[in-house]
Amino acid sequence: MAKKNKRMAILHLFIGIGAVFGGLAAILQPHSPMGISTDVLKGSPFENFLIPGLILFGFIGLGNSLAGILVWRGSKMTGYISGFFGCGLIIWIIVQCWIMGEVVFLHILYLVLGMIQAILGLRMLFYNRQFPFSVFYK
Repeated sequence: MAKKNKRMAILHLFIGIGAVFGGLAAILQPHSPMGISTDVLKGSPFENFLIPGLILFGFIGLGNSLAGILVWRGSKMTGYISGFFGCGLIIWIIVQCWIMGEVVFLHILYLVLGMIQAILGLRMLFYNRQFPFSVFYK
């Protein structure tokens, strides 16, 4: 496997494993996961952290973990997988900051990691001449 794909797989696994634990904390203690008060959810559609925890656990956590395994195995879909989960993480962080009304270091870190995933996914599609770039190569 290419060294770049190995790094991308590790990035997916890092994000995924962290999100599994964060999501699990929110599912198990929806009124105060890791000491976070539900006051940050005022004005949002959520009364507690259960639904956000399920999304964090399932989509960001399990999704990125599965993506890491697929990328590690050298899937031909690596560019699409990385782009999809990178964009998903970017959206997750933006919505989270909007709902909570604050931005902390971890938000910035994970926003940057999502951008790296998305850009590297797009780059893989370009170099592998996959759609949408395949229309330029005949």
